[in-house]
Amino acid sequence: MSTISPALVEPAWLEAHLGDSRLCVVALNSDGPGQYDKGHIPGALYWEWKEMLWDPLKRDFPTPEAFARRCGEAGIGNDTTVVFYGDPAVQFGTYAWWVFKYCGHRDARVLDGARMRWQEEGRPLATERAVVTRAHYVPQREPQTAHMRVGRDEVLHSIGRADRVILDHRSPEEYRGELYSPPGSPNHGAQRLGRIPGARHLYFGDLIGPDTRFRTPPELRRLLEERGASPGKEIISYCRLSHRASLAYFVMTELLGYEKVRVYDGSWTEWGSLVGFPIER
Repeated sequence: MSTISPALVEPAWLEAHLGDSRLCVVALNSDGPGQYDKGHIPGALYWEWKEMLWDPLKRDFPTPEAFARRCGEAGIGNDTTVVFYGDPAVQFGTYAWWVFKYCGHRDARVLDGARMRWQEEGRPLATERAVVTRAHYVPQREPQTAHMRVGRDEVLHSIGRADRVILDHRSPEEYRGELYSPPGSPNHGAQRLGRIPGARHLYFGDLIGPDTRFRTPPELRRLLEERGASPGKEIISYCRLSHRASLAYFVMTELLGYEKVRVYDGSWTEWGSLVGFPIER
């Protein structure tokens, strides 16, 4: 684990606990299992993020029953320690952590540095698919986690409030209204270009170093406070689909101890297509 937060896992700790019966490691991607099949942390499962973390029909998280069924099929019980990492996009790991916390799972964690750091440190990789033994998972009834997310109407009413800071964690090009989605990816995701009025820009990539490790708490604190995002303010984070915002949420709540942070998970794909909602360029 980490001396900063038990939710942040160091590679050395994870390697020492591989094979523990109450541990599950999960690699996530949005582009299929290609990278996973080339090499993954031994025993890690592969998940396509939407299939595992969203309801199949509505744009929301799975019901408690569906979440419990998916966990059980993946060999995860209520007391399983689940360690996530995104590969190659690290933010898919924090997004899975955020969804698991929202759905009430008690012990969800994130691997610091993901596979890149693991591999650079010379730790073992596997190519064979993990064998899963089904587990029993009891559905969690109404977990007290509504404070983790915020809807579009409250975001609208938060614009211009002195006690709230809206943070945009997309790329500079998206923030400036030049692209709908990150540079190098298919340019789609909303009907309009721009940003939520008054949103302050903090690119999620600035929160991690070139080795994909999280930056130090003093560095992270400085980046946030330069945008006016101090611990005493209510903070709303968004991006395009909320993956990058979930990484910022993890930084603020787990690594810096902020207590009033929420993710607008509709993010720009919703806001940029809403009739009558304001935008800024």
